[in-house]
Amino acid sequence: MNPTSDNQEAIEKVQELIKGIEIAMLTTVSEEGLVSRPMKTQDVEFDSNLWFLTKKDTSKFHELLRNQQVNVAYAGKSFVSIRGEAELVESSEKVKEFWSPAYEKLLETTYDDPNLVLIKVKAETAEYWDSGNKFQMAKFLFRRLLGKDTEGTDINRIVELN
Repeated sequence: MNPTSDNQEAIEKVQELIKGIEIAMLTTVSEEGLVSRPMKTQDVEFDSNLWFLTKKDTSKFHELLRNQQVNVAYAGKSFVSIRGEAELVESSEKVKEFWSPAYEKLLETTYDDPNLVLIKVKAETAEYWDSGNKFQMAKFLFRRLLGKDTEGTDINRIVELN
């Protein structure tokens, strides 16, 4: 396979694994160290970019102004950790596109609030543990608990996304 198809295959696998997981943990770098917080996942096709909505008067906004390196973790039907670089995007059209009534309660505002900003995470690398195969997952966890090598369990993989 060529690198382009490998890349597309990796993106499709990550998309399959995170689809339907509503909440992700976004980790940013503060002056004191790493900080993780739950964020609502946008229900859009994963194309190696992740989108989140926040306000400009939050700690995460100011942390991202200083350091754009982030990690996004998903836990649910599978476990996925995505490392990438965040970009703050001011676009009222994009905010409106992602807006849902849930945000009105979560963020205590409306879609036309000028304090709203999007966080676009350009995914660079993903590590995942595919827990769809319960036998393989049990084998992996059992070997890990015993302190043994988990090589060959085929549930853990690191993929480049760019």
